[in-house]
Amino acid sequence: MNTIYKAEILNFEAILELPNYWDKQKYKDLLGVMEYGDISEITDADLKDMCYMSIADNEPEEAAKLILGYVFNDRLNSGQIDNLSNEMREEKMWEEYAEIGFHEDFFNTGQILYDAFNGKFPHPEAVKFEVKITSNKLDDLLIDNQISEAALIRLLAQGMPEHTLINRLFTEQLSSGSFVEAENIIWQMNTEIQEDNTALVTVISSKYFFQDLKYVDAFEGKTHNDEEVEEEI
Repeated sequence: MNTIYKAEILNFEAILELPNYWDKQKYKDLLGVMEYGDISEITDADLKDMCYMSIADNEPEEAAKLILGYVFNDRLNSGQIDNLSNEMREEKMWEEYAEIGFHEDFFNTGQILYDAFNGKFPHPEAVKFEVKITSNKLDDLLIDNQISEAALIRLLAQGMPEHTLINRLFTEQLSSGSFVEAENIIWQMNTEIQEDNTALVTVISSKYFFQDLKYVDAFEGKTHNDEEVEEEI
């Protein structure tokens, strides 16, 4: 835990949809949910447009109910879906819902509703950034050649202002040996190991948690894996 890691934010950008979530099969599934009918004549190139048109044929709240039911399946009950379909017209549930583990799917739901209804739902915005991490003890941090979400967030938090959201909400987790929320805060992540004690980590997550990284260049800090993970190494 005493090792100093150098971190450099190489790039930072806003993205409006998550890669590879809404694919051809999901568009077909949604057309079924919307009771479109026979889709055998729809070409792959037209699936997305037909899906969006079918969604927009519904009232916004009804479309939200249908898509929430599809995306969340049995993780939300009918009463929750009814309430959320109204709240989603005004609220960014991918930031505000109490269960962080649902944020990524709320983003995917909000994104397709926003696009299908030409902005009648809140504007979804996530962030994608790449951070270079360097240390002569980098191997001590790696698990199967990957940096864990918990260790990465602990490091990134030190490069952001003290009042940044992660520092305020997760004070105990950042310093302790357990940060179970980390895997849900980071939506997608990939670690690429370089030859010079360096790892390039690409992250996709909510703007809600990482917007302050936009103004960060380079910094140094300490970090560690969760205790139960360290015991397994």
